[in-house]
Amino acid sequence: MPALYQFDDDYELVNRQSLDTGDDFDLDEADFQSHGRTASLYSPSPSLGARVFGVLVRYLPWPFRRKGYRKLQHQVPKTAGRPSRRTQRACFWMNALLCAISVLVVLTAILNPSYSRPPKHYRELREMISASGEPGRGNPENQRIFVAASLYDLGGHLLGGAWGERVLELLEILGNQNVFLSIYENEGSLDAMTAKVRYEKKVQCKHSIIYDTTFSLAAVPHVTMPDGSRRVKRTAFLAEARNRALEALEDQPAVRYDKILYLNDVLFDPIEAVQLLFATNLDGNGHPSYQAACAVDFINPFKYYDTFATRDEEGYSMGVPFFPWFAGRGKGLSRRDVLQGKDAVRVKSCWGGMVAFDAEPFQGSEPLRFRASKDLFWDASECCLIHADILSKNTTKNQSGIYMNPFVRVAYDQKTLSWLRFTRRLERLYTIPHSIVNRMVGLPWSNARRAEEAGQMVTEQVWVSDDTLDGGGSFQMQEREAGGDGYCGRRGLQLIKQTPRSGEKNWEQMPLPPG
Repeated sequence: MPALYQFDDDYELVNRQSLDTGDDFDLDEADFQSHGRTASLYSPSPSLGARVFGVLVRYLPWPFRRKGYRKLQHQVPKTAGRPSRRTQRACFWMNALLCAISVLVVLTAILNPSYSRPPKHYRELREMISASGEPGRGNPENQRIFVAASLYDLGGHLLGGAWGERVLELLEILGNQNVFLSIYENEGSLDAMTAKVRYEKKVQCKHSIIYDTTFSLAAVPHVTMPDGSRRVKRTAFLAEARNRALEALEDQPAVRYDKILYLNDVLFDPIEAVQLLFATNLDGNGHPSYQAACAVDFINPFKYYDTFATRDEEGYSMGVPFFPWFAGRGKGLSRRDVLQGKDAVRVKSCWGGMVAFDAEPFQGSEPLRFRASKDLFWDASECCLIHADILSKNTTKNQSGIYMNPFVRVAYDQKTLSWLRFTRRLERLYTIPHSIVNRMVGLPWSNARRAEEAGQMVTEQVWVSDDTLDGGGSFQMQEREAGGDGYCGRRGLQLIKQTPRSGEKNWEQMPLPPG
């Protein structure tokens, strides 16, 4: 999913070099306490605390101490070949600061890690799955699960690689007799078709794997542009592709599923997928209680990816995309849940690369399906709008039933996935910098439609087409009936390219008209 705002920087640490000189001065040789001793005529033996502090200063940040000190040698004039006392003090306090940071990092990782100690029932579920090779061992109640995915697998690397193998492992853990697998692929190549045929032979559960070479934009809802042309919104295209992976539900109306697990092209731990399904937000009877439960997806070991689809409990968009993710505007319930380490972080919308749904709203005479916003210059993620539609059917107004589960994490490459077990242990150190950066850049940004309720009459600026104007229309203040999903959107327009060039994205961002 595209992010609400693209953060180009990956927050990578840059290596710094220190310049060496031939005239070195060892601060430790001149500092009595760094050796844990003092002259007998100057003072008595140092206290235990002083000796511990001296050892920490001397040994923990050794590379920083020497390089940082040598760099200062080039910047501060020397007197009689020796650094001044001011330079010595600066080096001492630099050592002390680096020592304190080192200790803080180590203690945080060991004593106060973030989302590294799952609740007891998570551990018991993992142990039960790991201790046995029996099919269906992760689904003792034999719940019926519909696993869906909409893929663009040009080279066949998903079905023919790690993603496909992990899906097969997940199906075996859930029990092939309990699962239906539905995969929809549009466009592709001969390699993708070959991978599809080979993969289908490995699948042992009931399934529908469609490789569609006849997909036409004519079947997707169009919008009329100011110049009179008819185009397809990117979110409308994505909604159509996702819905085609759900068509198998309609092909078997007599079968009732308990859960739907929707997957993106992400790498994941199959046991964590089971935990998302069966361990999130347990009720008093030990059963999962949610309308939707989302994983957390990462584009690198620090950066949360799916900001476009995620909204906090009050409908605010996210802060900068690193822990604790939410900016804490309003009551700050979602941010508070994250900082408290909850497995069910209250949100109004999420996706995170993998989401488990209560299957009931997606079945029956009026089943929910993905959709796009009809407003021309207003974009909203189809993955957020599906949650808005779930909430519109939810009669329990005091709780949305939609949660983000930070214990379950996925990534878009294997390297990132392998790093997540380590980087999550340091996340609590980001809390204060996260708040500072949010204030600096003004996140979350204002959304005039955030607090709108369905059926409410509101007056706001909307695009009105008018062929008599040079721009084909203008933004005007008009009264309209709110749909209750305004928190999902933003002012903007992304369109599918009609004839993309080779190697280009198949969509483009359109500039907004003035006004």
